[in-house]
Amino acid sequence: MSADQAFHFRAMKIQSLLLEMGEQRSTSGLFNLIVDRLFRFEEISLVRIWLIKDGDICSSCPMAEECQRNDKCLHLVASAGQSTRNASEDWSRLDGKFSRFPMGVRKVGHIAATGKPVVVESIPKDAKWIADPEWARQEGINGFAGQPIQFHDEIMGVLAIFTKTPITQPALDILNIITNHAATALANARAFEQIETLTQQLKMENNYLREELHDVTSYGGFIGRSAALELIIQQIDLVAATNANVLIQGESGTGKELVARELHLRSDRSTKPLIKVNCASIPKELFASEFFGHTKGAFTGAHANREGKFGAANKGTLFLDEVGEIPLELQAQLLRVLQEGEYERVGEEKVRKVDARIIAATNRDLLKEVEAGRFREDLYFRLNVFPIMVPPLRKRKEDIAPLANKFLQRSLKTMNRPPVQFSKEQIAKLIEYDWPGNVRELQNIVERFAISSSAKGTQLELYRPLTNDSKHCPEIADSDNSRIVLTEKEMVQLQVKNIKNALTHCNGKIYGKDGAAALLGLKPTTLATRINKLRIQYKSTS
Repeated sequence: MSADQAFHFRAMKIQSLLLEMGEQRSTSGLFNLIVDRLFRFEEISLVRIWLIKDGDICSSCPMAEECQRNDKCLHLVASAGQSTRNASEDWSRLDGKFSRFPMGVRKVGHIAATGKPVVVESIPKDAKWIADPEWARQEGINGFAGQPIQFHDEIMGVLAIFTKTPITQPALDILNIITNHAATALANARAFEQIETLTQQLKMENNYLREELHDVTSYGGFIGRSAALELIIQQIDLVAATNANVLIQGESGTGKELVARELHLRSDRSTKPLIKVNCASIPKELFASEFFGHTKGAFTGAHANREGKFGAANKGTLFLDEVGEIPLELQAQLLRVLQEGEYERVGEEKVRKVDARIIAATNRDLLKEVEAGRFREDLYFRLNVFPIMVPPLRKRKEDIAPLANKFLQRSLKTMNRPPVQFSKEQIAKLIEYDWPGNVRELQNIVERFAISSSAKGTQLELYRPLTNDSKHCPEIADSDNSRIVLTEKEMVQLQVKNIKNALTHCNGKIYGKDGAAALLGLKPTTLATRINKLRIQYKSTS
């Protein structure tokens, strides 16, 4: 092979290495690629890469006495080479006496600490940087070059080679090019690894949430034996497998969201997301952005692209909770998506297709809203393809006892309380009550009963008297329960529950005459501060 051919072949090998480095998606793959390819050059005896990492073996490190800091040091992460005097020696090991270098110590530590390369052109003539000149002589090693792996202003590690021939300037230039590319490739590989880690974490969280959702649905849903509940289950079985839009109507607290979740879980879209939108909580000016998404810079505060609820629900189900609260002037935007299955993000002209099943819920009589001109008739018919009416709890008395018992056992288990059962008299009171707050109110009262159960055991009366005016003025203590003593933790739990109840009753609204602050007799700012202090995360439910 002529000199020109050899040069061309060498350049091709280097170019191939640089291209493959840019394709690496893992740091370990990148390091092994670099050392393996460089070792293939006949003049190179040993190639090694050290990375700056946290100190981990400080107590047993051979260089512990030379170390001035224990927080960071250089870790050997890749090595390739071959001994000429002992073929059995494994120079790819990462656990030898040079597996760690303290920052600033010896040539490798010096390179990392200063960011400056160390070059020994001829070891026989200049061996001050060589820890064991005799080893170098026996192995026929004549040169050394170490370059800092630096990305922008961050020194990430050191790439070093030991050569059979003296180091020349062309060789240093090539090593510098490879090291610069290695730094960029390392930064990219780390980013890809982080993305992969976050992706796997997100998958795990999604699986966990799906399992949790399934557990919650199967645990708290469809408990009872009333004919009304049986009818709802039959309707769900009938329509779940179709793509028909469903409109769920019923009073607040009857379990409309539970019906929506069950519709999704029993559909062909169950492996895809169920995206919930609380229509009552979306400000008018953010309606389009919330539903359809926006592009970066579309409006003040749009610092990044956002997918929107329809995009997130593609191939899945979109649950429009409190759909009757959407302002009339904004309903046309929703209607277009339902009719044509397409939309545009705010600030973007591209038309996007969407395939999402729509389940809507409301506590309003939408037909009366249509007659009053507050709800579009065409939108109503689009949503009301298959209606499901969830009756109030007072109209399905047979479900009260099994619901109460299930809620009680769940609450006791959550609070690590001993088993307690309702007496026949307590069950009778529960059935007699008319439950204006429906299932949600029943669950709240059962939780209160569970909290106070430790004070008087199984004979304890219900914590909140079940009278028709109890929702306006609950009697905290009477002649029978005035001896109850609650712990500070239990008092905080009651306060949190009471605030949540007020927020639920007011659909998440804090300010105004119909807000939770007015209902609780507090200043809105006081309530907002208390919500933040108690870390109350309110999620409106139907």
